[in-house]
Formats: sequence, structure tokens, C-alpha cells
Amino acid sequence: MQTDRPLWVPDAETLAQSPMAEFIAWCEQRFGRRFPDYDAFHKWSVTERGDFWTAVWEHCGVIGERGSQALINGERMLEARFFPEAKLNFAENLLRGSGGDAALIFRGEDKVRYRLSWDELRSLVSRLQQALKARGIGVGDRVAAMMPNLPETIALMLATASLGAIWSSCSPDFGEQGVLDRFGQIGPKLFVVCDGYWYNGKRQDVDAKVRAVAKTLGVPTLVVPYAGDSAGLAAAIDGGVTLPDFIAGFEARPLEFERLPFGHPLYILFSSGTTGVPKCIVHSAGGTLLQHLKEHRFHCGLKEGERLFYFTTCGWMMWNWLASGLAVGATLCLFDGSPFYPDGNVLFDFAAEERFAVFGTSAKYIDAVRKGDLTPATTHDLSALRLLTSTGSPLSPEGFSFVYEGIKSDVQLASISGGTDIVSCFVLGNPLKPVWRGEIQGPGLGLAVDVWNDEGRPVRGEKGELVCTKAFPSMPVMFWNDPEGAKYRAAYFERFDNVWCHGDFAEWTPHDGIVIHGRSDATLNPGGVRIGTAEIYNQVEQMPEVAEALCIGQDWQEDVRVILFVRLVPGVVLTEELSQAIKTRIRTGASPRHVPAKIIPVADIPRTKSGKIVELAVRDVVHGRPVKNKEALANPEALDLFAGLDALKS
Repeated sequence: MQTDRPLWVPDAETLAQSPMAEFIAWCEQRFGRRFPDYDAFHKWSVTERGDFWTAVWEHCGVIGERGSQALINGERMLEARFFPEAKLNFAENLLRGSGGDAALIFRGEDKVRYRLSWDELRSLVSRLQQALKARGIGVGDRVAAMMPNLPETIALMLATASLGAIWSSCSPDFGEQGVLDRFGQIGPKLFVVCDGYWYNGKRQDVDAKVRAVAKTLGVPTLVVPYAGDSAGLAAAIDGGVTLPDFIAGFEARPLEFERLPFGHPLYILFSSGTTGVPKCIVHSAGGTLLQHLKEHRFHCGLKEGERLFYFTTCGWMMWNWLASGLAVGATLCLFDGSPFYPDGNVLFDFAAEERFAVFGTSAKYIDAVRKGDLTPATTHDLSALRLLTSTGSPLSPEGFSFVYEGIKSDVQLASISGGTDIVSCFVLGNPLKPVWRGEIQGPGLGLAVDVWNDEGRPVRGEKGELVCTKAFPSMPVMFWNDPEGAKYRAAYFERFDNVWCHGDFAEWTPHDGIVIHGRSDATLNPGGVRIGTAEIYNQVEQMPEVAEALCIGQDWQEDVRVILFVRLVPGVVLTEELSQAIKTRIRTGASPRHVPAKIIPVADIPRTKSGKIVELAVRDVVHGRPVKNKEALANPEALDLFAGLDALKS
């Protein structure tokens, strides 16, 4: 495939119908400005943040009282406050829809499928709201959920938010200690669980884990029926109650919404926890709402009634991002289980059947589809699909090419990057600009994104730290149990004064796009030259013999040497010829400096629950340092494969 021209260019019809283009024109009229192109509009959105975020509020019809001020202390990141006089409720803005059209469409592998209309969703939220209130849950209380990606999970979050309480969730595949490491820090007033879940065609039992966690938390436990015996599990827990019994005494009635300040806490999200107990990151109702409205409505171009899908669990911030699609009137398509059961077509079957407009997934999933020799472009009707988004890790240039060759030739591909820290994206798609192979299209509106070198100076044409130089609404309110803000400041503001340092190793492209080269704390430094791990993965994981790779820097003879671990496809052995082929691929595709000193085969590679490989944890194991929180991993036993390897001793 040619790389000297874009993979996708918006046609005249796309440009004319784009909500982004319509918003720019609206802002020109509203503020008496002229924006000759998107870049000029983005510059205005950053320099006039008060006007820009006011425009988002007005144009998207946010429900609430905005107040007279849009931004105070705007030049100080930690003191900035957006809409300090505003009052709103997050759930009220998500539940503006009504009627019999679908609000939520669910698939639980091939075992369960159902949908809720807007009226049915509002009815369920009303009954849950009343039941929560009757249990004494109100403003500032925490509700913690270990749940699959069910419609009931969305409804419970909305009911919690409607009361001004704070929602926090993880997925049911977390281990007992992993759940307690998270929820034990935040003191929930209610613990919500399922009675089991489906994965790879089999029922996964959670009874013993739920009983143990519930006993330690010592709070009432709400059991949602899904894949097991909810009544039996509830009866085995002190204070346990099933969802049907929880709402049995309440009939649906008009919803009530507690309007609270813009900065009132909405969510507690957790860092991955692979370097210690997870950080409890608190996000605001107003900041989350405005940022998600901007991303869904303008960057994704979502319109009322369109189908929005993201493959995610409730332990990843993309679930929170997905839920906000209700605020623009989109229908959410929810999936829980394995994306490869009964085969790798299951998500594309769902997409074709429900006519997804937006299909969100991970770079790892796209690579797995490619390596599975699947070609949805020839097997599925994806005519409704106009935007495919990818996140979780950098999408390789070959992944970009495969999307256009194997999935859909005329789709906009938006590689996006941000994270739990901002419950949204710093860099993402832009429906007004071309898609170039291997590049994220650009920074989000209202976000002063840049790339800085170690001296704190902006750089072009070289790699550096991804930063944001001005405050934005979806910055965390705080970290839980961090009263002086010391952990918060250390996480983002220790590197550069008054500048958010995100921890990504990034680079501007000649097209004003962005390439993410991996986490900056996992970058390699052989001979004092910084190398992004993604640059190595982009080469080696394209080889048919390699299923997956992980790269670290090993301290060696007063320097650092690059070590590459490879998980090979079944039946392949790491011969000297294959090792040399891998090195040659890296040398020619990246540079001689990227070539590993050693290539070592392993049976498995450790990853987090959301599928991210954990380079730092492996680096600690290799250097004989303890890994502080193995419970954060989906497969912690894989770490044992890296301890005491003879190949690392010479």
C-alpha cells in the first residue's frame, strides 16, 4: 500500500454533513470570528477556552444552570476552575431521550441478548433511584460495582449519578485482592455484583470471590442476575439482596435529579496498579460531560439514533466513555465476553446486524483479527460503519493498512490516545482531516497538546514527552485519600512546572498528526538514546512467526541493553535464522539502535485486565525487584516466566 498519500480523505458529502463543520460555522456566527481551517479553530479553542467550552455547553444543549463565568484562574493548572457557578446533573443529561427506540442493545456472547428502549431505561433508572435513596445513598456516597458490561450496569451508574453519589466499577474477572485494592480505599456504601458471567462459552463462577469481598467490605451487596443463581448468592451474603427484590417495592415515576456544582465528583477510576496500590482518580460530572460531548458529537460526529459500540469491560475508562454516548442520543451497543467466541467474527456479526456507525476497539484486537486471516470487508455488510476507533496501545502502521484492506476501504480510522487520568483523549480523530498511515489525526479541541524535550522546550521532528500546557475541564478533581494533593501533583506536574506531563513518548508528524511511541517510563535508553518500545513492536509483530512481543531495557555493564521477549505462534521455534530475521526486520524498519541485544522466547506475556502489556512489571522481575500489585494483571502467573532467566546473565 502506498504511504505517500492518505489512507482516507473526507469527501464533500462527509464535510458538508459533519457536526464538526457545523459547529465551527456556529461558533463563527456566535462569536463573530472567522476560522479559515480546522487548525485556526483549534488554536482559538485553546487560546479562548472560556468561549470555547461555553460554545460546547450551548451547542450541545447541556441541561443545567451555567452561571456567568466560564473559567477562573485559567493560567494555573491546579487552581483553574471551569464554570464555577454552574449546577448540573450528569444523569439528567444522559437521560434526555424517551420513546420506544433502543437506548441499549446487549450481547453476552451467544448466551444472552436483549435491549432496553429509552422508556424502559428511564423506568429502570427511576426504580433504582428510589431504591438507592431508600437505602440512604445520597450526595457523595460511593457505589462500587464488580460487573459485566450489562444494561443494568449502565442503569445503576445513572441512578447513582442522579442522586449525586459517586460510581466506581471494575470487571468481574478481577481477583479478590484486586477488587479490595480498589474498593477498599474508597469506602463504598453499596457493593454491586453479578452472579457469574460468560467467557469463551463457559459460565465463570464468582460466588466464592463475591462472598469474600463482600465480607471484607462489610456493606450491603446487590446481586444482579446474569449467569447464575442470584438468589442463592444473595442469601449467602450478610446484607445481600437480588436486583428484583431491591426494586420490588418501587414503581416507575418521573425521575428526579440532584443538580450539583460542575466539579462535583462523578466517577472514581483506578490506575492499573502495576507499580503499587492503584491510584483512585476522581473525575467530575461537569468535566466528564463536556469533554465526552465534545468527543462524541464533534470528533466522532455522532448523531441521534446512531449505533455506538466499544469493546470494553467495566474496568476500563472506555466503558465510562461509551456510556456518555447517551448524551447525544446515540444507541449504545454493549458486548460482554470473549471477542473470539464462538469465532473471530462475533463482533463483526454484531456490527452488521445492528448497523454500527462507530466501532471502537483496541489495537491488539485489530492485530489479532489480521493474524487470524479474517477479512470482514468480504464477509460482512459494514455499509453503515463510518468510523473505526482504536486505543489501548499504539496502532502499528501495518494495523492501519489492514483496516483499509481487510475491514473497510472507506472508513475513517481514528487511532486515539488519552487515558484513565483524563477519562478521555488528548489526541484523536478529526472528521475534517485525512488519515495518514501510522498517525493519530491530531489534538482534541480545547486541549493545548504539545511535545516537549527534556529541557521543557517544544520540539518538532523528534520524540519527546506528550504534555498539555493549559488547564482543561476533564482534569481529575483529586485523588481519593490524597488530602494535600501530593500524589496528584507528583503524578502529572513533577516533571514540568504548571504543565501536565502525561507520560507518553510522542512525536509530531509533518501532517500535524501525532505518533505515540509508548509510555515514556518504559522507553529504552541504550547508549543514552531514548527509544520507544512501540517502534520495535511495529516491526516484530508484523512477522507471521511472532504472536506478541514485549521489550525492556536491562541494566548491563553500566549501560542499558535492549531485551526482546517474543511469544511465538504455535509450532514455531526461535532458531538462529529466525532470531537474525527479527533483528534484520528491526534494523531496516526502525534503526540499528533498536536492534535488541538478546531475543528470548516466552510462553506468555503478562498484561493488565484491559489488555495492555506490562513492561515495567517485567523490568522489575528481571532486575530482581518485587512487583507490588500482581492482582492488577489478567495473567500474573506469566511474570514467573521472566524470573532468573539464564539468558539474561550473559
